[in-house]
Amino acid sequence: MKTITINVSEPVYAEFQRFAVDQDRPTSEIIREAMEYYRQTKIHPVRSLRDSRPTSVKAVLKPWAGRAELLDDILDPHARD
Repeated sequence: MKTITINVSEPVYAEFQRFAVDQDRPTSEIIREAMEYYRQTKIHPVRSLRDSRPTSVKAVLKPWAGRAELLDDILDPHARD
C-alpha cells in the first residue's frame, strides 16, 4: 500500500474522524473506502447494458418465430436450438 499525504479542510477531516469513531474503524480505512468509491464511480464507472451499442453476430442463428416460441424456449429447460 502506498502512503500519501493530502490536504483537507479541518471540518471535513473532523467529519471523517467522527464517522470512523461511530463505525469503530480507523479514519484511514474510511478515507481509503471513499477513494475506492470515487474511483469506481468517477474514474472507472460500470456501464449499464442500456448504454452499450448492439453487436452484430454476422448471421441469423434462428429465425424469429414470435413471442410464443420465445416464451416456450425460456420456460422449457430442455428446449433445443
